[in-house]
Amino acid sequence: MTWLDEFGRLCAVFLAILLGFSFRGTYCELVVSNVGPSLVNAVAGTDVTLTVSFSGAPDPVVTWSMGDLPVLTWTIDSSIPPDIDDSRKEVLRIEPNGSLTLVKVPLNYSSMYTVEMTKSGLGKTSTTFTLKVFEKIQNVILSAKPDLAIEGTDEFTLQYSMLHGVVEQEKWFFNDKEINNGSQYSVREKSLVILRPDRTDTGEYTVSLANPFSNVTARMHVTVLYGPDEPILEVQPAQPFYVLGDSLKLSCSAEGSPQPTVEWTFDSQTLNSSTNGVLNLANVQPSQGGVYICKLRNNKTNEQRQKNTTLAIYERPSGNLVCSVLSVNNIDLQYLCQWLGGTPQAQLSMPVLNNTGSGAGSFSLTLNASDNLDGKTVTCIADHPTEQNKCNITASSPRVFLPAVRTTVDFEGKIVVTINCVSEASPKAVVSWSKGSEAVTIGTTYQIRNDTTQLEIRYYNVSNFLLQNYTCTCRNPLGSQRRGIQLMGPSISDSSLFPNQDGTIITLTWEVPPTSVVTGFDIQMKGPALQSKNRNATLTRSSSQSFKTIQQKPGSARNADIFPLDPNLTYRFRIIPKALMTEGEPTEAHRIGPGRQTRYPVARAVEKTITTQTDSTPHNLLTGGLKSPPDYNRLQQTPSERSVALPSFVPPPPVRVATTV
Repeated sequence: MTWLDEFGRLCAVFLAILLGFSFRGTYCELVVSNVGPSLVNAVAGTDVTLTVSFSGAPDPVVTWSMGDLPVLTWTIDSSIPPDIDDSRKEVLRIEPNGSLTLVKVPLNYSSMYTVEMTKSGLGKTSTTFTLKVFEKIQNVILSAKPDLAIEGTDEFTLQYSMLHGVVEQEKWFFNDKEINNGSQYSVREKSLVILRPDRTDTGEYTVSLANPFSNVTARMHVTVLYGPDEPILEVQPAQPFYVLGDSLKLSCSAEGSPQPTVEWTFDSQTLNSSTNGVLNLANVQPSQGGVYICKLRNNKTNEQRQKNTTLAIYERPSGNLVCSVLSVNNIDLQYLCQWLGGTPQAQLSMPVLNNTGSGAGSFSLTLNASDNLDGKTVTCIADHPTEQNKCNITASSPRVFLPAVRTTVDFEGKIVVTINCVSEASPKAVVSWSKGSEAVTIGTTYQIRNDTTQLEIRYYNVSNFLLQNYTCTCRNPLGSQRRGIQLMGPSISDSSLFPNQDGTIITLTWEVPPTSVVTGFDIQMKGPALQSKNRNATLTRSSSQSFKTIQQKPGSARNADIFPLDPNLTYRFRIIPKALMTEGEPTEAHRIGPGRQTRYPVARAVEKTITTQTDSTPHNLLTGGLKSPPDYNRLQQTPSERSVALPSFVPPPPVRVATTV
């Protein structure tokens, strides 16, 4: 035997001894362990193996349990097929080393898997795997319940659904900020609950779903509906009231989502509906004053609110405030003020007479006439929203007055004497008339005007007017004034002659006593014939040594022009007043001619300017520098236009207004 053979024999012995020792150590303890992590993730439909290794005994019995349920049993290296749960034979497969393979693992095979190995005489050993089977997450959809998120409701839920997938991790975000459970949110299975949502919860919500094999997010914008809030109602321009013809704008708005619609109503009628809430009123009328109601509505939630405002539209009373004092039965005084129309009516009062009384549009107070009211000023105060006004009323007894007498001829040829008695008084004085001691009786001879201030007397013969004493009495509740009138026959109180510088034209002027009954005047001349025809009357051409009538003038005339005259000849002129056919005393004869130096008149101030137009117009030949003679019609004016009192029975002395030297 060579040394090599011996070496081989020794090695075999050594190996046998070594193996003997090794088997003796293995049989002492059976050990099984995981190869790789104990947590195994798998995608459904793929093959996955739960790999183990063992030591300490040959051919142990292997039992795999799914949860607490044994699903496979086999003895390693045994020729006998493994005992597999019938319902799992298509999925479970035992590997030679005892590892378990799941073929096309279904989704529902996620579980805890335990492998247990046993060997007689050596006890048992085990190890555990956790298998999670996943699907990839696909088609994630977020939905809301209920459909609308409304402020003030108990809760609003967002939930997700997906076509496939197993979620291992679920996170919710609001405007990219992660949401945690709390008083505002509750994260539940596959859902997020918003507790008592309000407008601040409006925004973007995101759910993030993940597993080891996929990560998917889904988003939804949530608008929390609210409103309408408390309406804001404005009127522009802002004023306590408006007047007829103004233009204004009403606006109404409120916070809300969606923006509330606005409906205006007035007097139970809908005016317009819009989202801007503006109502324009142009050229407003008082009928448009009243309560305007703004109704706001959320068209998605149907929530409504309303607010109203009252517009005051006024109209100024027409015209002006009018105050007066009236006579009641000629005994009492009625103070009256009126300002009619307007919206509302003006409130009127007279605090001087009554501190508490007032009236709308018209107000009157009736008092017993007394001396303390004579000349007392009473103020009527008118209060209207658009304007405050006032007027004064002063009651007064009749004042001293002068009667006015005027004479005309009517169409029947009767002489008509008109006497006017007007006394300044408030209330207006009522006039009573008497002839002698008897009241005047209205008839064909006497007529009294409706306002009693005028008496007309009609006779054919002037003598019937004479020697009659007429009296007019002006009376109101505060007193009376009386005046007598004694009528006179036709007469002239004064006359004058005014030549021009060349001596070819003269102007005769005259005055008549105030109570004289005159219907016309004859202008008479004595001397050589006139050279031509006067435009005012037919003039005689023959020379006369006696006075002859050359012109006739109406009763209202107070002057006459005579021309052409020969300045080298002498003429005499006079005026005869007439009452129809009855003649009065002629005036003095006025001479003009050679041998008489004439100073032309210089106008001097007269007591009062007379404004009545005479019937006769001065001839245009008065151009030689001579000033026109004064107007002598002042005695035909009303008493208020004269500055001298009427005489009682006799004519007043003549008053010259120009002087001939």
